[in-house]
Amino acid sequence: MFAVIKTGGKQFRVAANDKITAAKIEGNAGDTVAFDSVLMLTEGEKTTLDAKALSEITVVGEIVEQARGEKVIAFKKRRRQNSKRKRGFRAELTVIRITDILTGGKKPEMKKADAAAAPVAAKAKAAPKAAKAEAGEEAEKPKKAAAKKAPAKKAKDEASKA
Repeated sequence: MFAVIKTGGKQFRVAANDKITAAKIEGNAGDTVAFDSVLMLTEGEKTTLDAKALSEITVVGEIVEQARGEKVIAFKKRRRQNSKRKRGFRAELTVIRITDILTGGKKPEMKKADAAAAPVAAKAKAAPKAAKAEAGEEAEKPKKAAAKKAPAKKAKDEASKA
């Protein structure tokens, strides 16, 4: 069984245990993502293209890693004009492993892989409020601007007084 899904402006032919590299999708490694925009489903000899039937199909994947693509350099030069421009770009990508293709309106079990961040958040909540208040006061106090100096007296003023 395989499906054709659309994500990040591109179409991908996916089956269970396939790895695809798509445009960046929010999430951390280990998070579950669901793709609802299925364009086609093939099971053996049976192919489904009906929009109503496809709306009940969900493709489930797991984020393997967040990565960046190869650097693309756009170098433009206008000869004899002393003009050139060099710009670089690296696309933000997400590597996804397709885990399952769910049919019949089944919904996937979404999981977050924030196990490493959870203990840090728990410690932050358990910190005493007084310590937070002191830290907050220091951060919230705006710095005072430097005192302005009086303008320098002009030589004419000093000469006329003398």
